[in-house]
Amino acid sequence: MGEDDQKRRATVHDVAREAGVSLATVDRVLNGRPGVRAATADKVGAAIKALDFRRDMSASLLARSRDLNVQFLIPDGGNEFMENLGAAIRRRGRAARAERLRVETSLLRPLDAEGLATALDGLSRKSCDCAVIVATEADAVVRAVDAATRRGIAVMTLVSDLPGSSRRHFIGIDNFAAGRTAAAMLGRFCPAGGKVGVIAGSLGLRDHTERLAGFRAVLASDFPDLEIIGPLEGHDVPVETRMLAVGLLVRPDLVGLYNLGAGNAGLLAALEASGRVGAVRVIAHELTESSRHGLMSGAFDVVLDQKPDDEIGAALAAARALTQQPGAPLDAVSIEIGIFLRDNLR
Repeated sequence: MGEDDQKRRATVHDVAREAGVSLATVDRVLNGRPGVRAATADKVGAAIKALDFRRDMSASLLARSRDLNVQFLIPDGGNEFMENLGAAIRRRGRAARAERLRVETSLLRPLDAEGLATALDGLSRKSCDCAVIVATEADAVVRAVDAATRRGIAVMTLVSDLPGSSRRHFIGIDNFAAGRTAAAMLGRFCPAGGKVGVIAGSLGLRDHTERLAGFRAVLASDFPDLEIIGPLEGHDVPVETRMLAVGLLVRPDLVGLYNLGAGNAGLLAALEASGRVGAVRVIAHELTESSRHGLMSGAFDVVLDQKPDDEIGAALAAARALTQQPGAPLDAVSIEIGIFLRDNLR
């Protein structure tokens, strides 16, 4: 190819010409459809690499005969983080309409594996190309994900993963790293020999179990003089989280608290009522109205945030890619962990 051709973006016509095959063959390879010999597919792959061909997903979506339909299944019930996630879905969904991408959201009862499985089972390939779920780790959900995949629906997990299923992709932070980060900070903040209380939402959520594993590992290796109390499950409900925190805060040997789930409004209320703000060091997750207030008042020391708007943007980009190249693997998406103190609040 000449210098001018190299400067412009390669097209499927260029790929077909370079590989010596038809446009139809290139289309089959790009979309993972059968009917192409392995040697021919290798030729197309080599041409794609040589030309640095990159598919224009927006143009491909605009050329479809119908919209790409993405269904989010997320928990309801007053969880501040999930409310922020829902707002990000609405915001990103409005912007995606110009690309013929239609986004819908179904709100489900929190931590209800059977309800999530039923919702997945009710999705039809005619009206749903991709389902994005906040997964509860249960056999019923695994079966529902596998069944949806067999029906031709691409399933992705968001926030909390389900690796034992046929889900195609996971969008979220490294939760082991989040737990390790919390332990590294809390260990430095707290005096040796004290007790550190841990409150989880549910140990039926993989993101919570991974955070707990990371937290335990660093405390055991780097701060063995700190003893963990818990984990106690508050089911991401502020009232339950408050009751658990009240029970921990009456202990005079309590020097730290790690809330690795939601329910921060309850944790904040318990701290403010205890008279121990500043005396007990606290790390929580998700930058919400309650956790912002906790940082500003000094009740919380650090909030770890997983940036819901970035997660939804990555989920919609992955949905586009899965629709255009059903058989192709997706690159792992790294969602940065935001670390907020009172001093660097946005």
